[in-house]
Amino acid sequence: MNGPQRRSRQSGSGRPEVVIAVDPGRDKCGIAAVKADRTVLAKAIVAREEIRGRIREFAGTYGADTIVLGDRTGSRALAQEIDAAGGSAGEGWVRVEFIDEHESSMEGRRRYLEDHPLRGLGRLVPISMRAPGEPFDDYVAVVLAERFFHSLEK
Repeated sequence: MNGPQRRSRQSGSGRPEVVIAVDPGRDKCGIAAVKADRTVLAKAIVAREEIRGRIREFAGTYGADTIVLGDRTGSRALAQEIDAAGGSAGEGWVRVEFIDEHESSMEGRRRYLEDHPLRGLGRLVPISMRAPGEPFDDYVAVVLAERFFHSLEK
């Protein structure tokens, strides 16, 4: 994003220590605070109209200065909202980064299902044949953060 920049809270290597990743959607968004070592500090699913406030909350709580947005549904509009609301310096972060969302929903779904195994005979049902019982956008946000950190390692 263009606009005023301020000193980044980054490790000595120049990469962020913590990012706030968002899987933006029309009605709901997944959000996750993730450390560079891939530790998930927090994740949630929030209504679309609440996402800017939750980004601000997560960034303040976890000391993040980089917002990672999936590059598909709703990402450009959300980035414009962030910029219009004060942009990088106004809301306390240094930059907004876009990351490729290709197949991130499939990866998030798989992780959700692994973290929520069925019991009894249900555990014999392959993950590929199961459907999540609830939204898993927060898992997708974690995948996006991991992809961002991976891109910095190249």
